Amino acid sequence: MKIYFVTGEPSGDLLASSLMKSLTDKIPDVEFYGTGGETMKSYGFKSLFNMAELTVMGFFEVLPRLPLILKRITQTVADIEKINPDIIITVDSWGFVSTLLKRLKKRNITIPKLHYVAPQVWAWKKGRAKKVAKLVDRLMTLLPHEPQCFEKYGLKCDFVGHPVVENKVDEIDVNSFLIQYNIPVNANILVVLPGSRNSEVKRLIPIFRKSLDILSTKIENLYVIIPTVETVVNEVKKAFDTGDIPCLVVTGRTERYAAFKSSRMAIAASGTVSLELASCGTPHLVAYKFNVLTNFLADIFVNVKYANLINILCDKEIIPEFMLKKCRADLIADKAMELTNMTVAKNMIKETGEGLQKLRLPDVLPSERAAEIVVEMVRKNVNSQEIID
Repeated sequence: MKIYFVTGEPSGDLLASSLMKSLTDKIPDVEFYGTGGETMKSYGFKSLFNMAELTVMGFFEVLPRLPLILKRITQTVADIEKINPDIIITVDSWGFVSTLLKRLKKRNITIPKLHYVAPQVWAWKKGRAKKVAKLVDRLMTLLPHEPQCFEKYGLKCDFVGHPVVENKVDEIDVNSFLIQYNIPVNANILVVLPGSRNSEVKRLIPIFRKSLDILSTKIENLYVIIPTVETVVNEVKKAFDTGDIPCLVVTGRTERYAAFKSSRMAIAASGTVSLELASCGTPHLVAYKFNVLTNFLADIFVNVKYANLINILCDKEIIPEFMLKKCRADLIADKAMELTNMTVAKNMIKETGEGLQKLRLPDVLPSERAAEIVVEMVRKNVNSQEIID
């Protein structure tokens, strides 16, 4: 079985890697192709090109990269035609993916197409649901309320849950991590996650650094750990290389989760990382902002009560959000101090744990259910072709 993945950002890389593992368990001789990131590479995956080229978010942020993005779409279409996989699995990154799928449709490429992670049509651009139905054969969603948004347009849709609930965080050896990096035993560890895209790192690091300056006057023995990804590691190291606060930059999934487990709390760019922090029982807050023009458009067109998935699922702000105009160093620092309170932290951990349980089916793990759907689609297509032949 040949499976072609198209992922455009680290969150998709994480989802695809979990699916790859489940597929390998089911089909030992499966072959993977396409585009992916560092977690997928750990399974021997070779990406067609560097995924970091696609890792950009926001209308005005995308414009400078548009020529390169279009070039990569053309390259991906050609690669799919060459490999002729049994199925194409596109993961998140709907802006890139939708353009790719339109090209495939125009070229009459009839390989089964499965999209993983529903575009958030319930938040904005509801008309996208109908367009999704025209471009893919099946959709797998992370949230239980999402299938109904697409099924009314005739698209077969499955809630599979989020594989972050499968994280085996209890196996993380925190003591070995602390010893390996010579972290003082009396350190009050705070994790900072400024994002995985170059554009967001440039915007968020100055704000997060100012928050740390405030916190350093209030928290004794403050020690900051910045888990990051290969796409932005050099930029992150350079940004945190100066200053009086001890800082450690780490990469890799094991180091990432060890940092989460060892910290008192975390300040993070809004996104999938919040679910990872929740799975590790780490109290945290999320923040995000775009450039001035995109912020303005987001204020007008994005009409949702919450941005964080756990908050959305529970319909209450469990994870504090500092979005757009609220993304300010002083506000972030004040809330971070609150989260260092033991009672506040324990309450958040309890509520986030309850929220995470809504991201899974009762009788099967998310990655296993997703793998079952992939196999089902391929077998159905093979049987159809045999009938035609």
